[in-house]
Amino acid sequence: MIHTFVSYVEDKPGVLTRVASLFRRLNINIISLTVGRSERPGLSRMTIVCEASAEAGDRIRASMFKLENVLDVDDIAGAPAVTRELALIKVAATKDTRSPIFELVEVFRARIVDLAPESLMIEMTGVESKIEGLIQVLADGDNQILEVCRSGKMTMRRGHHTSRVLKALGAAAEPETDDAASHTLQAVEGAVVEPE
Repeated sequence: MIHTFVSYVEDKPGVLTRVASLFRRLNINIISLTVGRSERPGLSRMTIVCEASAEAGDRIRASMFKLENVLDVDDIAGAPAVTRELALIKVAATKDTRSPIFELVEVFRARIVDLAPESLMIEMTGVESKIEGLIQVLADGDNQILEVCRSGKMTMRRGHHTSRVLKALGAAAEPETDDAASHTLQAVEGAVVEPE
């Protein structure tokens, strides 16, 4: 089972080492790890993706809560969420081979962010399968992939948070309107379709 943990941690030295050491102690491999600033000053948002059983997922979450500098942990596996990944792909390209690559980039809704005499760099944001698809098509053609850099998964729950969740996140909760409650219910029931 794939687990996606979203954690708010204090922006201090050593926090990432503590979290990574926890997964090492539990003998669980981290598939993807993304860390960056959050909407709250002094706190970073950490998104960790790993494969583990449901019981192990509960154990990871409980253990993370006990770590110093960890303020909140949410396992959003199975919850309606939007997940994206950023990839930069550098491809060897000459004047003769650029046109087919440009067409391919347009088909995948990616974009060229750097153009050099002997290479070009493609930027793509999307779900993991879409990025894998572009890399596969490039590799299957006559294109030589020189370098690939990927951000790891970034995930956020869909819809509006309820007042209970906002309170847990430390934000001021506004009264939920009927319209907002309806949108949340639709998202929970899976009525919202994830865009490509």
